[in-house]
Amino acid sequence: MNDVLLVSATTFGIQAFVTLFVIMDPPGATPIFLALVKNEPSRKRILMAWQGATVSLIVIVVFAIFGKFLLDYLHISVEALQGAGGLLLLLIALELLTGRDSSSDNSKDVNVALVPLGTPLLAGPGAIVTTIVFVQNAETTSMKLALAAAIVAVHLAIGLTLMFSTKIVSIIKESGVTLLARIAGLLLAAIAVEMIVQAVKGFFNL
Repeated sequence: MNDVLLVSATTFGIQAFVTLFVIMDPPGATPIFLALVKNEPSRKRILMAWQGATVSLIVIVVFAIFGKFLLDYLHISVEALQGAGGLLLLLIALELLTGRDSSSDNSKDVNVALVPLGTPLLAGPGAIVTTIVFVQNAETTSMKLALAAAIVAVHLAIGLTLMFSTKIVSIIKESGVTLLARIAGLLLAAIAVEMIVQAVKGFFNL
């Protein structure tokens, strides 16, 4: 019986890991991350990679524990959360597309590892809602432990992916990074619009 429960918990953990990894999509976040940290020194880029992963982990853990209660208490729908995240990402995307990124003089003190990288890009509405659903489906202690391990493993993968991506900056040089920033801005705008569209569909049950 214990073996059956162990297999079930292991399967549950693997499912949670794969689902969160696909939704959070660290490879897809890489060009956006590189565009946001292009003017930072190498050591700080690596630090910011792990800061982004850590912030995402904290947000996901908080919502895993208190998410359902917080959303119900504040009367916030998933669609509202998704729409707000989409609008925030759209603002960042416009800055990247116009060349006025987060490293400009007006925002030197802003840590892009916190916003928009840690949240809502990585720990966005999709990841938050998915985590809440997995928490509700974790019926045994072993399943809850498997879910916790999956969440930590996903964020280790995110940190490693972003850390190793910083090596690309020294290869593609400044002109390559500028091009990457424009492409990242376009991709981020598309992600933002998709989030807003899904939020509108949810509001009107389309």
